[in-house]
Amino acid sequence: MSTTPLAEASARAAKVAAYRVHNILRTHPDDEVVPLRDPDGDEDLTVPRGAAELLQRILAAMAAGTPVTVVPDHAELTTQQAADLLGVSRPYLIGILERGEIDYRMVGTHRRVRADSLRAYSDRMIAEQRSAADELTRIAAEAGLY
Repeated sequence: MSTTPLAEASARAAKVAAYRVHNILRTHPDDEVVPLRDPDGDEDLTVPRGAAELLQRILAAMAAGTPVTVVPDHAELTTQQAADLLGVSRPYLIGILERGEIDYRMVGTHRRVRADSLRAYSDRMIAEQRSAADELTRIAAEAGLY
């Protein structure tokens, strides 16, 4: 798959910007707001830390060529939209909903999933996957496989 020079330049710019925002966040670890400096100006743009963290993640995804979707926490998603965001099939998502692992509500005969509930589920799954990987690493080290 080839990319255009414009796409390559955009990805490079996003990578540089993500790195710069990362460094700003790193140098202001306890700040509720962080300054983003305009290299051509004398003023800082001060933004909430969460916004700077989100900007850094968006830029990193852009640099990697990954599509980015921003969904407000209060948004209600269809089951297909929720499944797409999790990267699972719609029937698999329905099973998760019916087991009560993600909150949803019925609108007539249709399920609606709150984005914040979907994100919480995703965060739990990522934490469980990391924990399992750490456990496997520990077991492998104890068995002398490392």
